[in-house]
Amino acid sequence: MKTHGELLRRRFESGILVLDGATGTELERHGLVTSIPLWSAAGLFECPELVEQIHRNYAAAGADIVIANTFRTNARTLEAAGMLESGAELNACAVWLARQAVSSEGVLVAGSVGPVADCYCPELTPEEVILEEEHAQMAEWLQAAGADLLWIETIGTVREARAAASAAYGRGLPFAISFILAENGTLLGGEPLEAAVTAVEKFRPLAIGLNCIPPRGLTALLPELRQLTRRPVAAYGHINNPTPIRGWSYSQAVSPAEYGDYARQWLDLGASIVGGCCGTTPEHIAAVRAVVSACGAAT
Repeated sequence: MKTHGELLRRRFESGILVLDGATGTELERHGLVTSIPLWSAAGLFECPELVEQIHRNYAAAGADIVIANTFRTNARTLEAAGMLESGAELNACAVWLARQAVSSEGVLVAGSVGPVADCYCPELTPEEVILEEEHAQMAEWLQAAGADLLWIETIGTVREARAAASAAYGRGLPFAISFILAENGTLLGGEPLEAAVTAVEKFRPLAIGLNCIPPRGLTALLPELRQLTRRPVAAYGHINNPTPIRGWSYSQAVSPAEYGDYARQWLDLGASIVGGCCGTTPEHIAAVRAVVSACGAAT
């Protein structure tokens, strides 16, 4: 009998998967006032029904993978908010809300794992021994919560990529990992993408991706990642931000139809997992699903 991890690996390698879209910016769009350190995690106790509805909307739009609202429920964030003792409970709540929203047994629930500090400030990334401890805690919480896999995302330094991947692997947890790059193609922290891919390959990720990048930039940078790994490749872009994110000279406002066109380009460039990052909505994911369905019909 195949293990859960082996079954997931087969699924990731057997066809195209649609990832969901943003949770944090969707919470803001529906009226939640977010602020640091908790940002999107505040929704877990201020408006859990809205969090569940957002997940439900993405599942209805055609997502194969729904990512629980755990991007900001790591130990460092919760300690800064005076809520460290609630870590296990909040992560369990987040995974439970996503699970409740998924009507189809075929939809996977992933636990989001973000940087322990700030995804746009790689200089705040602590030393690796601290990263190992904090990512191990996050992996423990998400494993206990019952996530199907970990979705490690928006990683901008090699040492954090290695620590997060090691934490998942060490607990026997299937995981995917996605990097945030600067416009020049390096990780946001300045290191080569090749170094990051090499650092995580030995931990056998289900997929390696790029995220939180404007779609036009993602299209330009994706070919390098495709050349660096034989694993499934994920792509999900950052849109509709009025100002460029750090490391970029431009931002992009993109309609659902336009985003679907970008998703088609990413598939043509070798991605097999496509979805949305900051600013995307269920309408954007529905457009991605339509593109993926059309690709399936054409084969």
